[in-house]
Amino acid sequence: MKYLLRVCLLGLLASSMGCRSLDQALFTMPTAPLSTRLPVLKPSVEAGPLAKKGNGATSEDLQKLFQLELEQNLMDVKDTTTYGSIKLRVTKASAKRTGQGLRIFQYVTLLTPLLLGVPLEYHQASLQAEVQVVDVHGSVLARYSGKGSAKVKVAMYHGYSRTGAPRLADVESVRQALNQIRPQVEADASSLRGQLIMTAYPNEVIIQELPGMSGNSPKAPEPADSTRTKPGN
Repeated sequence: MKYLLRVCLLGLLASSMGCRSLDQALFTMPTAPLSTRLPVLKPSVEAGPLAKKGNGATSEDLQKLFQLELEQNLMDVKDTTTYGSIKLRVTKASAKRTGQGLRIFQYVTLLTPLLLGVPLEYHQASLQAEVQVVDVHGSVLARYSGKGSAKVKVAMYHGYSRTGAPRLADVESVRQALNQIRPQVEADASSLRGQLIMTAYPNEVIIQELPGMSGNSPKAPEPADSTRTKPGN
């Protein structure tokens, strides 16, 4: 009876306690802004197969991560006008839990290794995601795809909880997919920006600076001083 009680208590502890902060690990993106940012677009997320898993990342998790990527790297957030929309779609996803041998070892030893930091199990996730850029009329201007995979351990002190690990594995996989998509958007950013703006405001004339009109252009030569004494006068 004491054996079962200890296993249950430590199992509950493992499922609810992880030394690392889950929120800090979930919602972060590398700072890698596009050289030419896209205009403001309305974001949306379609979790697809992730929504059917029942555990792991939620649509709200993906929305928050995608919004961070847009504001930090892809969009010109200083603008207040919306020029279309941008959608993140998860098209394929798979997940599995590994480490059955570790779990058996932990239970046989009354989960004592867990208290020493030995992992209880691992959660793995892999997925494929797509980003669509859509103009104000609903026409898809571009599609970009990327893949990601992650393996997160359940452990005390240096791991995550049994409920947090599958969630983090999904989010990390999406983060990797977005990291693959960003350079693809970079290659088309200038063209996409022009298309989005011209589609939203077809009658707007964009005046570009002409050569010689910049503030750094050479100054015209000063007129000769008519009061200067000429030779022979």
